[in-house]
Amino acid sequence: MSLIVQKFGGSSVANAERVFNVARIITEKYAEGNDVVVVVSAQGDTTDDLIEKANEINPDHSKREMDVLLSAGEQISISLLAMAIEKLGFPVVSLLGWQAGFRTGSAYGNARIKRVIPDRIRKELDKRNIVVVAGFQGINRYDDVTTLGRGGSDTSAVAIASVMHADLCQIYTDVEGVYTADPRKVPNAKKLEEISYDEMLELATLGAQVLNNRSVEMAKKYNIELEVLSSMTKKPGTIVKEAVKMEKMLISGVAKDNDVARISIIGVPDRPGLAFKVFSKLAAKDINVDIILQSIGRKDTKDISFTVTKGKLKDALSVLNDYCKILNAANIVYDENVAKVSIVGAGMESHAGIAAEMFEALYEAQINIQMIATSEIKISVLIDAGDADKAVTAIHNKFFPVDQ
Repeated sequence: MSLIVQKFGGSSVANAERVFNVARIITEKYAEGNDVVVVVSAQGDTTDDLIEKANEINPDHSKREMDVLLSAGEQISISLLAMAIEKLGFPVVSLLGWQAGFRTGSAYGNARIKRVIPDRIRKELDKRNIVVVAGFQGINRYDDVTTLGRGGSDTSAVAIASVMHADLCQIYTDVEGVYTADPRKVPNAKKLEEISYDEMLELATLGAQVLNNRSVEMAKKYNIELEVLSSMTKKPGTIVKEAVKMEKMLISGVAKDNDVARISIIGVPDRPGLAFKVFSKLAAKDINVDIILQSIGRKDTKDISFTVTKGKLKDALSVLNDYCKILNAANIVYDENVAKVSIVGAGMESHAGIAAEMFEALYEAQINIQMIATSEIKISVLIDAGDADKAVTAIHNKFFPVDQ
C-alpha cells in the first residue's frame, strides 16, 4: 500500500463537473489500494471575489480579518469535493488546516508553516477514509486562522508529503506539466519530462506560475519527488526531482514576471556604506529587492536602481523618501511599466554564449534591455512591460526553433 498526496488547484474544482472529475481521479487511486490525502485550493476565482468583497466593506481591513475571510474559500472546496466523493460511494472526511495539524507563524496573509502535526490525518487514514485537506491555511500560536500567501496550497501538499513520508506527491493543475514557456502564450512550447529542483525553483521564483516557489524549496529540502500534471487529461506530467537525465538542454525554460517595479535613487553621495544603509532600511520593512544596478560614480555621486514587487512599491518609496533626505540624494524615480523576462537552465553552467544568444534574440526583436541579473543557472533582464510577451516568444524561438 502506498501513500499518495494529491493537490488540486482552483481551476480543477471550478464547477460541479470539474469537482466530480477530480473526485473520480482521487477514487481511482484509492480503489487501487492506496492511502490518499488530497489538498484543495479555493474554487476558480473565489479568492479574488472574496478580496473584492472585503474592499467593498473596508479597503483598510486588518490582515487578521482578511485571513478569516480568505480561508472560507478552501472550506467550501473541501466540503463540496467530499460530498462528490461520498456520492461516488467512497469513505471520506474533510479537514480544515488547523484540524490537519498545520501550525504557522503569525504573519497574516503570508504565514510560514512552522510544523505539521498529522495525528488526525493518520487516524482518518487508519479508518480507510480519503482525507481532503484545506490548503493555503493553518493556525498560529494565538489560535488565529492564518493563510500562506498565493500558491500556498502547493506548499500545504508538499508539507504533508514530507511529514508523512508519502510515496508520491502529485500537483494537478490546468496544464499538462512544466513547459519551456507558457503554452498559452507560446504555441511551440515543449513539455519537459523532468526538471531539477533548482531549475524549477528559479522558474517558479521568476514568474512561472506552475508551482509555488516555497513548495519547491520544501520538496528539495525533504527530497519529495513531485509530479506536475493536468486534471483535465490522463497524460503523464513533469517530474520534479534532484537528479535529471545527463543529456540536458541548454535551457529548461523562459519565464515572465509582470509583478515588478523599478526604483532609481539618483545622485547618491559616492561614499562607502551608503548602499548598505539603503538596503538595510528596506530589509527592515521586509521589502525584498531583486535586480540591482549601480552606476559608475560621477561628480562624487552615483545612481542606484533596483526592482521590487509592485505590492511593495508604496512601502519602499515611503522608506526611501524619508531616508534619502538624510543621504542628500538628488531624486527618487520609479517605473511600474516594466517586466522581468528570464531564462533558466543548468546547461548554461558549462556552455558559453547563452547570454549572447538571449541578447541577440532581444536585439532582433528590437527590444531594449534596462537591467540585467545573472546566476549560475539563470539570466534575467528588465524590459518595458509592453514588450514582455514578444520577448518571451523571441527568446524561446532562439533556443527552441519552431522547425525543430
